[in-house]
Amino acid sequence: MTEQQKLQLLAIAREVIAAAVNQQPIKNYKSDDSLFNENRGCFVTMHNNGRLRGCIGQFTPRGSLLETIVTMAVSATQDGRFVNDPVSPAELNEIDIEISVLSPLVKTKDPLSLELGVHGIYIQRGHAGGCFLPQVATETGWSKEEFLTQCCYGKAGMAPDAWKQADTDVFLFTAEVFGEKKLADD
Repeated sequence: MTEQQKLQLLAIAREVIAAAVNQQPIKNYKSDDSLFNENRGCFVTMHNNGRLRGCIGQFTPRGSLLETIVTMAVSATQDGRFVNDPVSPAELNEIDIEISVLSPLVKTKDPLSLELGVHGIYIQRGHAGGCFLPQVATETGWSKEEFLTQCCYGKAGMAPDAWKQADTDVFLFTAEVFGEKKLADD
């Protein structure tokens, strides 16, 4: 993905987040860019001075990357973890937006084959499931075992060692991650 494409997607996500927070209508975005029209999963994440303020994504999108980014940007402003402390209009200038464009999920029989900082994980058992983006391992400094255990227990509400059990599916994926702060620093 080119820097120009990244900047364009981040600008769209920012417009959408601002409209959603200010309870304004969301524009209908279109693009001739073939990448933007690919059927790709993504996550949109918001931070305020390093503190998570919303993160929502979709592995199997129902539309183009551009449509999915718009939908996930709106959803990130409604992240259930922040229902009692949603992003406010006054906070918008302090928000740093990050987008993670995902590869398809690949089921693994060896969860410890994951590469920390390279692979994200999605763990599913019955109706329970949880995921961590690749950057979570880097941000937390967790080992592979901690990464898998925290996803099971902390995100999916499963037993901490569920990732070791045969009836649990572990999927790996990669992500192209870019954000306003990172692009500004480069």
